[in-house]
Amino acid sequence: MSDCLFCKIVEGTIPARKVYEDDQVVAFHDIQPQAPVHLLVIPKKHIATMNDCEAEDAALLGHLLLSAKQIAKEANLEETGYRLVNNCGHDGGQVVFHIHWHILGGEKLAALNPS
Repeated sequence: MSDCLFCKIVEGTIPARKVYEDDQVVAFHDIQPQAPVHLLVIPKKHIATMNDCEAEDAALLGHLLLSAKQIAKEANLEETGYRLVNNCGHDGGQVVFHIHWHILGGEKLAALNPS
């Protein structure tokens, strides 16, 4: 996707403060952090939203989540905890339409109201 901000980060045409990269996943610092640690974990494959994931993406999604676990550990969040968030669609708060997970931590985060 030539107009996708995250695809441009994957391609290297837009710089990012990367903390992790392998053949399927890239992780980098959010440019508008909402917590002391705010990282984004994205697949290199362009998928716009979780609603666009197919069965063929299952291994990639599993790898992405396991990578997020490792990235959180390397960011020293494993012991104290962190939030792992995926927003889906406009009303779900998604701003960049390339699936991604936010890793938020480094402070005690407010509990989400389950009601």
